[in-house]
Amino acid sequence: MTEKKVEVNIPSNGQSDRDLSKIKTITQEELIPFLKAYAEDNPETIVEVITDKGSFTVELYAEPILHRANFIRLVKVGYFDTTVFHRVANNFVIQGGNSDRMGTYDFRNALGNFLIPNEFISRHKHDYGTLSAAKYAEQNISNASSPFEFFIVTKLDGAYHLDQDHTVFGRVIKGMEVVEKIDDMETDGSEWPLTNVGLDMKVIR
Repeated sequence: MTEKKVEVNIPSNGQSDRDLSKIKTITQEELIPFLKAYAEDNPETIVEVITDKGSFTVELYAEPILHRANFIRLVKVGYFDTTVFHRVANNFVIQGGNSDRMGTYDFRNALGNFLIPNEFISRHKHDYGTLSAAKYAEQNISNASSPFEFFIVTKLDGAYHLDQDHTVFGRVIKGMEVVEKIDDMETDGSEWPLTNVGLDMKVIR
């Protein structure tokens, strides 16, 4: 059996340079009013994703409101900077927003233990290049989304069996060739890339 070998790139020690004590910890009960207010104050929809394989740009849909606001917040506080693309299912999806680094674990604890209610919008389908929210299998009954993990559809003819099961909240508008480079990476038996693909994000507008 081939032993999993992972090259950790950025940050090498898995720590964030952010002061996590300044981040507001959100409870499930506070979540909806907090994100609705955050959405009004932070209307941005364009985000650049910078990876070890190049950069691509995503556009977030104005609706679903909670998913867009949560994603923008995570970008602004720097959560994604500690994470990697941790799952690659070739010609299906690439998934990011998690890692085995202590910095990611600490950041999640600082942000809070909550789930985002599903916000299915019928016009948003799992087309090629769409951005959608991952979820935890054990919470499948409620279809609630993970606040931290997302995936991008790499299946050319779409992944429409995921409609009404995962919330689509954006799409790649530039640099899909970079997404395809990640999609082509070699993985271990758990679909984790053998070389970590670190990422960073910044809000464009």
